[in-house]
Amino acid sequence: MNNKLFVGSIPWKTTEDDLRAAFGEFGTVVSARIITDKFTGKSRGFGFVEMSSDEEALAVIAGLDGKDFQGRPIAISVARPMEKQA
Repeated sequence: MNNKLFVGSIPWKTTEDDLRAAFGEFGTVVSARIITDKFTGKSRGFGFVEMSSDEEALAVIAGLDGKDFQGRPIAISVARPMEKQA
């Protein structure tokens, strides 16, 4: 298992602090990052949250995946390792 989570379908207005607050209800948030476009700085609608343990990560998935978050159903899964680009 991995305690780093992929978070998809994030509303455009969501901040990293919003993610910290929501995920913090399930444990300690180590980091929260929303991925932004490098040219415009706008959210790309996904990000990553790292919890302090695998158990907390599983609790987040069970508690928030598919649930309404700021008007959109949020998608949460265990993050896969980044693939090497050729």
